[in-house]
Amino acid sequence: QVQLVESGGGLVQAGGSLRLSCAASGDTFMMNIMAWFRQAPGKEREFVAGIRWSSGLTRYADSVMGRFTISGPNAKNTVYLQMNSLAPDDTAVYYCAADSGGIGIQFSARVYDYWGQGTQVTVSS
Repeated sequence: QVQLVESGGGLVQAGGSLRLSCAASGDTFMMNIMAWFRQAPGKEREFVAGIRWSSGLTRYADSVMGRFTISGPNAKNTVYLQMNSLAPDDTAVYYCAADSGGIGIQFSARVYDYWGQGTQVTVSS
């Protein structure tokens, strides 16, 4: 089993920045990909960014390309999501997810085996 715990959400004005953290524990050797998803009220959960655990290869949704950066894991098995130039449309609950499969970074939430509890990000205009 893998446990994921997110932190770093909060309220920020448009144009501001936040950094989310996702700390992984347990059977981390099982993890191949770590990713961030988000879900706004009334909308489906959507892929934001992902990183391959071993190589550091990354992939981003078009909506966040150039504004968000995923990095890690560090020695404490933590992955980060640096979010810059935030806009009200970025308001959502952000979830960390892990995939133990051998396929590349997938956009579909169904692929991911483990999920954190989520952290709220609110961007005011």
